[in-house]
Amino acid sequence: MKSTLGAGRPGFLWAAPAAVFFGLFAIVPLLMVAVLSFASWDGLSDPEFAGLDNWKKLLDDPVMIKSLWLSVLLTLLGVVVQTPLSILLGVWAAGHQRNRAVLSAIYFVPMLLSIAAVSVLWRAVLDPNFGVPAQATWLFGDGNLFGMQSSAIGVLVFVSTWQFTPLHTLIYQGAARAVPQVLYQAAQIDGAGTVRQFFHITLPQLRNSIITSMILMVVGGLTTFDTVLILTQGGPGSDTTISAYYMYQKAFKSFDYGAASAIALLLVLVSTLISLIVVRLSGYDKMRSTMEGL
Repeated sequence: MKSTLGAGRPGFLWAAPAAVFFGLFAIVPLLMVAVLSFASWDGLSDPEFAGLDNWKKLLDDPVMIKSLWLSVLLTLLGVVVQTPLSILLGVWAAGHQRNRAVLSAIYFVPMLLSIAAVSVLWRAVLDPNFGVPAQATWLFGDGNLFGMQSSAIGVLVFVSTWQFTPLHTLIYQGAARAVPQVLYQAAQIDGAGTVRQFFHITLPQLRNSIITSMILMVVGGLTTFDTVLILTQGGPGSDTTISAYYMYQKAFKSFDYGAASAIALLLVLVSTLISLIVVRLSGYDKMRSTMEGL
């Protein structure tokens, strides 16, 4: 029988197909965007080198500054709302009772729908003329939830939570089921109740998953586009014009692909920076165990 003690990690050739795919469809386009961010291009004529003009215009553009802050705000609201909700639902769904399995299957249905389909659905449901708000003016006032910045932002946060919470719930469900049961058994012997077990055993054991989930939320929140395009079109005015949507306006309405590329590169840098800060502050980069939370 051949010994496996000397077996090491698979060679680079095993990762070569994925590396080539990632290089062609991620690294190369990113480099092209970086180059275009220093050029002036309308999409038809040849690009012309513009130096830092695109970046200077963005820094002096009040709409751009506002869109960046709106992107950060929507991302923070998404993290604050979705994280506790996902943790609670994930831990609950980790149970093995039949009713939990059925309800979890129904709850995960939004994961099967595209962002565009979900946005169109909620746009119809929340339509100020024919939707639910128009029939319940006692609750929604004039029924136009898209007419004020606060309510429009609330709609965007709600729709994103409705669609993406199941994904993060699934992450926490798998992590919660991986927690060693011996920890709960020891806690029961010591007289710890369900609430105390959750805060002193379950939550600490989910630390790795919480960081992973938060990074996904940050990257997804800063790059979201479809929801704003279909639900609010950046309105009212520019009150929900986030950076990704402003990039779309620059590229496909103003035909200023240089400025749009600069916005895209800026989003990549901001997303990367925030993700690194989260990893650094959480100590996630120092964890070496392959077991969740240990």
